[in-house]
Amino acid sequence: MSELAPWASRPERSRGRLHEEPGAAERGPRDAFQRDRDRIIHSISFRRLRHKTQVFMAPDGDHFRVRLTHSIEVAQIGRTIARALGLNEDLTEALCLAHDIGHPPFGHAGEDALERALEGRGGFDHNGHTLRTLMTLERPYPRYAGLNLTWEALEGLAKHNGPVLAPEWALAEVDAQTGLELSSYASLEAQVAALADDIAYDNHDIDDGLRAGLLTVDQLCAVPLVARGWARARAAFADLDDERLHGEVIRSQIGAMVNDLIAETRGRIAASGVRSVEDVRDAGRALVGFSDQMAADERALKAFMYANLYHHPRQLAAAAAADRLIDGLFAAYHADPALLPDEWRVRLPDAEPHLSRHIADFIAGMTDRYAISRYREVVGPIDLPDGF
Repeated sequence: MSELAPWASRPERSRGRLHEEPGAAERGPRDAFQRDRDRIIHSISFRRLRHKTQVFMAPDGDHFRVRLTHSIEVAQIGRTIARALGLNEDLTEALCLAHDIGHPPFGHAGEDALERALEGRGGFDHNGHTLRTLMTLERPYPRYAGLNLTWEALEGLAKHNGPVLAPEWALAEVDAQTGLELSSYASLEAQVAALADDIAYDNHDIDDGLRAGLLTVDQLCAVPLVARGWARARAAFADLDDERLHGEVIRSQIGAMVNDLIAETRGRIAASGVRSVEDVRDAGRALVGFSDQMAADERALKAFMYANLYHHPRQLAAAAAADRLIDGLFAAYHADPALLPDEWRVRLPDAEPHLSRHIADFIAGMTDRYAISRYREVVGPIDLPDGF
């Protein structure tokens, strides 16, 4: 790891963990943030990401991204940026790897269904559920629940997209335990993780959309950022067919966004006068970001992707099926909690809203394929769109 900048997070100055851990040194010479990263990688919830939707639901092709591969790609981009800025790479990587752990099966369609199921009971938010999963639902240790991550890791997961002024119930519960100072900005490592996520899915979803045949190069060239990259690739490799250039365009676009972010962030840090991670939290604005031009280009790309990929008729049909599936599962378990597996039934709360939240916890942890199999077991047959 490169030398840390004054405004980087430092493990020796961590605010610590909720539970003391005597004898931790017996498990290898790792600092606090390395342990956070390793605990996330070894967790059950991280492993389940390999069968959770990124863009395409329960994809039947081996080459499409899922939440796990997306998270690894985010971590690679995040570490590159953190190293260039002199930030803590291990904390950045931990945040990147964990940022999607709270997603239920079927991506945002599943989240919308659980939000409706918990209407009047606090609702459902995947970011809050990430914290709930890591603090409560994971149980690898004998004396307490959760992974017992550092305060800095929890803070970064809670606030990587900026201050949270109205936390929903799951995040509010974590905040009550740990005091995450939700009204301030998070560390630069957390801010990097948030933008690394954007860079990864902006570009890799293009790759998957092209592979699935839902996007074409002609469509994509309506986006100025893509059009410029395509023109560069075509000029450099005039003898190759279009399909051979897809990867080159995406790689160069990731590089352009990363380089822009690093240059812009260096300028913001210098102008802000921050000298410590505490100054970063008190800065009153995000210090990690794109230039105005790149930010506008990135917004245009996102708008295109929503119109042409995420809201493609085939994707909407899959989302509607996922919505019915999650609705049916929740209704079945709520009507007859005896249908829950033994380890979930024995911990079933007696009263609302806790009973409904417990059922939502179980469903949110499911993989796409497990949700489909459980639906067929406890509800009945379901027709799914081709390729689902």
